[in-house]
Amino acid sequence: MTSTSRSTAHSALSPYGWDEDWADAFAPYDAEGLLPGRVVRVDRGQCDVVTPDGVLRADTAFVTPHDPLRVVCTGDWVAVEPDGNPRYVRTYLPRRTAFVRSTSSKRSEGQILAANVDHAIVAVSLAVELDLARVERFLALAWESGAQPLVVLTKADLVPDPVTLAHLVQDVETSAPGVTVLAVSAALGEGLDVLAAVVGGGTAVLLGQSGAGKSTLANALLGEDVMDVQATRDVDGKGRHTTTTRNLLVMPGGGVLIDTPGLRGVGLWDAGGGVGQVFAEIEELARDCRFHDCAHESEPGCAVLAAIDDGELPERRLESYRKLMRENQRIVAKTDARLRAEIRKEWKRRGAIGKAAMEAKRGHLR
Repeated sequence: MTSTSRSTAHSALSPYGWDEDWADAFAPYDAEGLLPGRVVRVDRGQCDVVTPDGVLRADTAFVTPHDPLRVVCTGDWVAVEPDGNPRYVRTYLPRRTAFVRSTSSKRSEGQILAANVDHAIVAVSLAVELDLARVERFLALAWESGAQPLVVLTKADLVPDPVTLAHLVQDVETSAPGVTVLAVSAALGEGLDVLAAVVGGGTAVLLGQSGAGKSTLANALLGEDVMDVQATRDVDGKGRHTTTTRNLLVMPGGGVLIDTPGLRGVGLWDAGGGVGQVFAEIEELARDCRFHDCAHESEPGCAVLAAIDDGELPERRLESYRKLMRENQRIVAKTDARLRAEIRKEWKRRGAIGKAAMEAKRGHLR
């Protein structure tokens, strides 16, 4: 990049996260006369891109591979044609982070929700009973993305008793080691300054179920009513999807926010590392198990089961860990023939152990 084009790009794009590293990565495309820009919205093969020339509408036909994880998404930094009708996105720069989930299809394809994210905000409503297992699921995907997760308990004004609120925060903290947990009330403006300070200066993606208060929280962080807000049902705290696309917007205090539609299904996608991060205490305990491949079910010398017996580890945590690990293993196995073979081998091994145990039991009874 020439010094003039670097200066122009920095001036126009720095509020959106542009820095010297992105400028260096874009240099080959600058030599071709292409424009740098960040995708602020994607819609049916087209996207809105903020560039030094303003916000442009561009076609993504050049970047439509068969791999759904390589399509252009909100948060991408891209190289755009400077003119033409239509204009085209030629490519996107290598992603620093990517938030990916499994789709609900039987083919178990991955879907990328946001790219180049620094913080993943998991919004959880206090208007309904806490679902800690769902929080753990969101956090596994967040850790796997490479972003720093944090949990925001919304609608804190619905829990007027400070002792009860403190207990709820503590329950989530127990299920989210290494993660900041904040209770906020967008209605009263409480806790928003702390949240804005945590995520300011970088890119944050807002995640959660419909009715979690994401759009209200987004409006509070953005300082204006950018996102539509609808009331949730009193019965289950759910609401219609007020956000239908992923939008990237600049926050007044610095940084950008990507709001996403409410996620009904949050399937794991090759998130073994993220699961391990969420359940760090279980992974730590497992190092002291007698067998390195301990399944923490009934094996002798299992340090994890011993921790449950001692009251050190809640049984719910282990059940959630097992569930997410099994789910992730199934997803990975569908695209990894070697892993499928290993799983079948493990099933046979456990089956043989079970059969031997039953035969030994019958022999003892005789």
